[in-house]
Amino acid sequence: MVDRKQAKSQSIPKTGILYGVGVGPGDPDLVTIKAVEVLKKVPKIFAASSSKNDYSIAENIVKTHINAKDIEKLPFPMSNDKSVLLEAWEKNSARVLEILNTGTDCAFITLGDPLTYSTFSYLFKTIRKKAANLEVVSIPGITSFQAAAAAANIPLSEGEESLVIVSGARGGAKLKQAVQISDNVVMLKTYRQFNNIYQTLEDLDMLEHSTFVCKLGTDQQTIVSDLTQLKDTSTPYLSLIIVKKT
Repeated sequence: MVDRKQAKSQSIPKTGILYGVGVGPGDPDLVTIKAVEVLKKVPKIFAASSSKNDYSIAENIVKTHINAKDIEKLPFPMSNDKSVLLEAWEKNSARVLEILNTGTDCAFITLGDPLTYSTFSYLFKTIRKKAANLEVVSIPGITSFQAAAAAANIPLSEGEESLVIVSGARGGAKLKQAVQISDNVVMLKTYRQFNNIYQTLEDLDMLEHSTFVCKLGTDQQTIVSDLTQLKDTSTPYLSLIIVKKT
């Protein structure tokens, strides 16, 4: 005789596992072995794209390793409007959860590391509100600032030095705060507010202590140690600045 509670539990499909997979800064060779193994075994892969097009940098990075995979792109708006972003997270999390609820394991690929300035962290927190017991596994990836430091041969921190990572999405305000408390600063997301960030560095007399890096791991990778060359110029999306006080 089959226990009713046991039979009921057996009839409920097990929710799939959600993998957040960091695919590194741009060079396909910097995708970790573990990331490739996960992407090869999961039945479903998602990637973020701009709501204005279906282009995904993360997808292009992993194509070398998983050519046969059909990656579904989720549109996210490039906006600072929290209500617009919230709507996108809700809609995209519902789509991912729809697949997970069939018992299918899913992976969400993201540039750099899945828990460092990543869309994935917002996505899985939104999903967790709807499925508290969801199993989430994060596969770390090489970050843009690690790769930038390696490309420029700049130690990010030594000895007893400190390191602070800040966003430049809203200009140089965070940079002013960071240089007061840290020996080394990495500023990510510098492309939109670059001129404001440049002016902040100039005001702090730290232009000569700064290195600009963009489009890591691509044929257009650029490293500029003399930031005066970039005054009054526009910079690309994938750009950052490393600032060293000493």
